[in-house]
Amino acid sequence: MSQEEREFCFCTLALGERYRSHALLLAQDIEKHSPGTKFVILTDKPQEFSDYSHVLSFPHQQQSIGCYHDKRFVIAQALSLFNTCIFVDVDMRILDKVAPNLKYLPGVTARSCTSMVRHNKIYISSVNDLHKPKRIRDVEIVNKIAQKLDLNLEDNNTQFVMEVLFAVTRQDGREIEFLKHWETIALYCELNGFTCAIGYAIGLAAAKAGLSVRWDAMEDIVYFKDWVEREKIKKGQANPEESLIYFQQHDAIEYPKRSIVKKVALRLDKTIGYYYRSLRLRLATLSNFDFYYR
Repeated sequence: MSQEEREFCFCTLALGERYRSHALLLAQDIEKHSPGTKFVILTDKPQEFSDYSHVLSFPHQQQSIGCYHDKRFVIAQALSLFNTCIFVDVDMRILDKVAPNLKYLPGVTARSCTSMVRHNKIYISSVNDLHKPKRIRDVEIVNKIAQKLDLNLEDNNTQFVMEVLFAVTRQDGREIEFLKHWETIALYCELNGFTCAIGYAIGLAAAKAGLSVRWDAMEDIVYFKDWVEREKIKKGQANPEESLIYFQQHDAIEYPKRSIVKKVALRLDKTIGYYYRSLRLRLATLSNFDFYYR
């Protein structure tokens, strides 16, 4: 690695036209605000990023039911190349200069994390009565996993990690164990219909692997994330005019005009993919029947 390159990289997952479009904007941001920093992308069309010398794009097809847990493959690829990887949601934007000498302690560094117990209370109480039963069941699934892994959710070392922005730094090989446990947890959650449990999976896997989890404001990375920015605007902490262009670019990608034929084709492809991955999930979990089915 040349001196101009960093010990850390940014990384993300970009599957499908929508997310590749977001990733292209993010690649431009990183090139502008963090020159010399590599950007690792797992994507179904690596060739679309060939114009960016700082992008390391690797072919990947969706493995998990809801796609969320495929982020573990991104982390694995990035850590095979760099000491630290900074995962950013693909539809985020980097708005200002990033310090070239960023360093994080071994383990997981999270822009947002909290104890599992506290997050569970917020997770259930933040929705109306119609959605509460589903979320109560989700928490029951998390509790079951914790029991199977012999983890105590009331231990403050077991943290829920918000996956929007977090870093993972190598820690004596424990990061490898972390990724293995993440896979086990991901399969259990998806098998039980909790497909978006990534924040729980990260925290539980880190606790089981003995990988440190710590909070950091990560103020050296100034970013835009649509729902985060909306919350800031509601609280009077941000000027909506300053972020208008980012909302417009985001929404243009999220809500494109498509023909009926294209919409039907996309829906059919999504349905076929869902049943194919569901079958693979069932087959994969049979190898550890006691853990997944008892």
